Amino acid sequence: MTDYEVATAFLGEWGHFQQQVFFLLCLTVIPNGFSGMFIVFIADTPPHRCVIPANVNLTAAWRNRSIPLELDSNSGALVPSKCSRYRLGDMLSLSDRGFLPGVDVNMSNVPTESCLDGWEYDQSVYISTIITEVCAQWDLVCDDRWKNPLTSSIFFCGVLTGSFVSGQLSDRYGRKIVLFVTMAVQTVITFIIVFAPSWPVFCTLFFIVGMGHISNYVTAFVLGSEILSPKVRTIYSTAGVSLFFAAGYMFLPLLAYFLRDWRMLLLGLTLPGFLYVPLWWFIPESPRWLLSRGRVEEAEAIVRDAAKKNKIKPPPVIFSPLQKELQCETSKALNICDLLRSPNIRWISLTLWLVWNTLTIAYFALSLNTANLHGNAYFNCFVSALVEIPAYTLSWVMFRWWSRRLSLSSTLFMGGVFLLFVQLMPANLVYLSITLEMMGKCAVTTAFSIVYAYTAELYPTVLRNTALGACSMASRIGSIIAPYFIYL
Repeated sequence: MTDYEVATAFLGEWGHFQQQVFFLLCLTVIPNGFSGMFIVFIADTPPHRCVIPANVNLTAAWRNRSIPLELDSNSGALVPSKCSRYRLGDMLSLSDRGFLPGVDVNMSNVPTESCLDGWEYDQSVYISTIITEVCAQWDLVCDDRWKNPLTSSIFFCGVLTGSFVSGQLSDRYGRKIVLFVTMAVQTVITFIIVFAPSWPVFCTLFFIVGMGHISNYVTAFVLGSEILSPKVRTIYSTAGVSLFFAAGYMFLPLLAYFLRDWRMLLLGLTLPGFLYVPLWWFIPESPRWLLSRGRVEEAEAIVRDAAKKNKIKPPPVIFSPLQKELQCETSKALNICDLLRSPNIRWISLTLWLVWNTLTIAYFALSLNTANLHGNAYFNCFVSALVEIPAYTLSWVMFRWWSRRLSLSSTLFMGGVFLLFVQLMPANLVYLSITLEMMGKCAVTTAFSIVYAYTAELYPTVLRNTALGACSMASRIGSIIAPYFIYL
């Protein structure tokens, strides 16, 4: 690693080549900002109640009292039931005999039944979501409400699979090819989801999107970290990719506000992905990875092209002194088992897996919960994305001037403190609780950004992508169960 830095020092820190790689790789991360979070809107559950068929001959009084009242667990008030109605046959009988509900009839004595004719949904916020999908009659409510959090968990199962597969593929076949293949998978499959005819088909495709989602992000992160010079690498790995991820996240509620049908929203989010095809000719392969595979001539060609773009004359020989050492390094193929083989790397890996798991539970539970917060769902989601901007900026400042362990431990601690204080707030101080939650989200996001860059520094080139993929894979236990934390 040190020899590589010395050999390529003549390129400088921030020439045209580094600028091109920095911004183009950051651009590839923007779709990750909304592909991982659009479930907040497309799977939100609007207010709903049982349908009373229009052709049923009920008086206005009985139609208005057709839904029983239940005690709401949050507010403690009586609200109309979402999953039951008074038995239709009994209401017809009482209505035909001229009895009035609540006057002539004690409503507690009228039997109830489930929503046999379906549900009617409030459309003041959403035209449709996968929960309310009327044409295909998905109706993921009441007895089928368990499918809602499972949908998000299936996405994160895809992320788990992608973390396991893509890291090893990237270390074996190259960063660039895996980056563009996973970007294509994420874009094309999301487009196909628009036409999903059923919930099982939606979940199957959503699983594949999860695979592409994490693979794209991790590979872009590693590729930039390996190409860029040390100082620029610190900015890229903390604030760079993260700020562009946040930009995509902030774009999501803005588009969702105008496209309130879930299929149209996905279509609007998918189409920009096709604009990334030309980047294949502008983003190079990682010279470090080529060297680790013994492909010295290809690595040297990329560095010479970089020197040309930076208007610098390269030395006659760049990597020749490293050739023998690097080719010996590639004589043995490494895999995920090597993360546990030696005691030093084993304890680093186990500790990082625990930290990553903790962070994913906090980050995704808080992000997916924005639709349930008091106030406007679109505004809350935008604020949740907005707080990530100072978080990623802070991560760069801390990574630049603080020690790695202090940066990570302090942000983890502050995230826990802010979220703990939420429990101490009186129920009527809603906005103060939301402020504390957003501050906790900011601290957790800062820690998440730091742990990515810290992890990349702790492993050698031949294991770096596998290590990041393994950490991401281990953390998916947390992200898979994060949707269920919303119900606490």
